[in-house]
Amino acid sequence: MRVSEAWQDYALLDCSGGERLERWGDIVLIRPDPQVIWQTPKTHPLWQKANARYHRSKTGGGSWEVYSSMPPDWEVRYRDLTFRVKTMGFKHTGLFPEQAVNWDMVMRLIREADRPLKVLNLFAYTGGATIACLKAGASVVHVDASRGMVQWAKENAKASGVEERPVRWIVDDCIKFVQREIRRGNRYDVIIMDPPSYGRGPGGEVWKLEDEVYGFVSLCEQLLSPEAKLMLINSYTTGLSPSVMQYILQSTVQPKHGGAVSCDEIGLPVAGDGRVLPCGASAVWQK
Repeated sequence: MRVSEAWQDYALLDCSGGERLERWGDIVLIRPDPQVIWQTPKTHPLWQKANARYHRSKTGGGSWEVYSSMPPDWEVRYRDLTFRVKTMGFKHTGLFPEQAVNWDMVMRLIREADRPLKVLNLFAYTGGATIACLKAGASVVHVDASRGMVQWAKENAKASGVEERPVRWIVDDCIKFVQREIRRGNRYDVIIMDPPSYGRGPGGEVWKLEDEVYGFVSLCEQLLSPEAKLMLINSYTTGLSPSVMQYILQSTVQPKHGGAVSCDEIGLPVAGDGRVLPCGASAVWQK
């Protein structure tokens, strides 16, 4: 498992009984996690002193219960990156801290390249990978179907001091955008994608990952430049294992571009006890 271990403003303090106890800067949150199926004792004192807890509803969704005063949003830092976070619907904060291990990998690749790299970030959400790539010196095209998420990503770029770097902010359905880029003849050195399990585009287009991912990766392969360096697929979809995504990259990208494909889970260390919570899966083609 690849583990994000360099955080200072985030910590997974404990996890038990379907919940995570997390520190986000000075704010302590309790959030549900379906993978936390063990029932170890909740002895950490901050279980009783959290600022807020997210409760799932039996009818779907849920809501935050706030125990003590907290700001509507606040900033957390990772290395030299800064992100604005807040409590959102469906338990989220606008940032997936386990993705830091992928940010480090891509930033290292960009910094070690012998030329400026052009990055396409698809399903780019609030821009964690976009900000990392800009900070490392790449140019980025950031695509997400949600106008609100793209605006949030712009705010994160400003907070990290990279708002003047070469970046295009695109609100669009990712499949349609990729199809247009193929027709336009645009090519990229790095493609990053974090597709949702299920979603809808701005025009109501339905996305179901299991049905779409192979065809979508096949499309994206056509956008790789002759000197391409990397394609990264990340997934949180239950049942879509790292090895499945590896197989897709081996079937679509490797035959035409060579290189090597690897896959693994990504996770977060649990503070103080030496264990790691699996949080998702990534597959990487690299050359």
